[in-house]
Amino acid sequence: MASQNISSDIPPQLWSNNSIAGLSLDAAGLVALADLETIEERTALTGTSTYLDVFVLCPGIHRQQHATGLNGSELPAVAALTSGYVFRVENPATVLFLQKIGKTGHLVNAEVSHVSGNISAWTDFQSAWWTPNSSFVSAASYLATIALTVMAIVFVILIGDWWALTILSILMLSRLCNIVIVRRRSQVGWKGALEPGVNGDLLVLLSQDRWIRIKGTVDDLKAVISGQWMRDMTFAESSVAATATVLVYVDAALASNAQQIGKIALVVLLLLSAGLLGFSNDRIEALHMFGRSIKAVGQAKAYKRRRDLADELIEETGRKDWAIRLGMINAGSKSKIDQGIQVMM
Repeated sequence: MASQNISSDIPPQLWSNNSIAGLSLDAAGLVALADLETIEERTALTGTSTYLDVFVLCPGIHRQQHATGLNGSELPAVAALTSGYVFRVENPATVLFLQKIGKTGHLVNAEVSHVSGNISAWTDFQSAWWTPNSSFVSAASYLATIALTVMAIVFVILIGDWWALTILSILMLSRLCNIVIVRRRSQVGWKGALEPGVNGDLLVLLSQDRWIRIKGTVDDLKAVISGQWMRDMTFAESSVAATATVLVYVDAALASNAQQIGKIALVVLLLLSAGLLGFSNDRIEALHMFGRSIKAVGQAKAYKRRRDLADELIEETGRKDWAIRLGMINAGSKSKIDQGIQVMM
């Protein structure tokens, strides 16, 4: 009991004087330079970045602008089952989400819906600070990441570790620079001609024999499939992004000046935040972008071969031109519809 009373009377400023024998964390700042894709994936799944992301500090801060490459350069072929027109999914964030929900040898059904209501000053303010999540668990994990950063800031202030506070501030400044650039780049651009009131039905052929069928209005489908998600950076934006990257490296160099307990707090913050944000990303069940939402619906249906899928959809849609253009059947091959016509004749 006496030892517990003594330890509880130690002011926070003296905690930093107690070092852990044999433990050196002079390179603690290098953890922030790890090329994790957690922040990039969050950016792609939410379609943008909010100002609350300033408090989300985890390895890979300097790679947020590379979120457009998470699809692995895959731009899959897609066919409009209603018109037979074949094109590609040009939005890398949408491709990433479809890769996430896809399953080899299965057809996954998805829907696109319009989630934005009336545009007002309040909705603009809300969207600047928060993006909708598809589950309570995902939102809770994200908020826990923010709470960790706030706790870390309060802790280093209590122990008087101003170097650690400076390091955290630099990371947050770098984060803010990237957030502003992402928000500027992810504005709605060219999406093709409007077709109000027209419904669409698309079949996407992903790599590894993953098939996704997406339904929704044509305008909603165009918003998440056509055009650009994030435009190319201007010279000014590239300069700011480069400065933000350099700040992370400077931060790693300054980490050795922090007190031992401050270094431990920094490493714990970065590692736990990466885990929580990664868990939050995994629990996101819908892609949100440009006021639209894509989510999987129903159960994935397995097929023994691709031709079985093609025959079923040809019979349902009453046309096979899209299947020929996708290379799912040969131009001279006969579908069940053709065979049925011959029997009737």
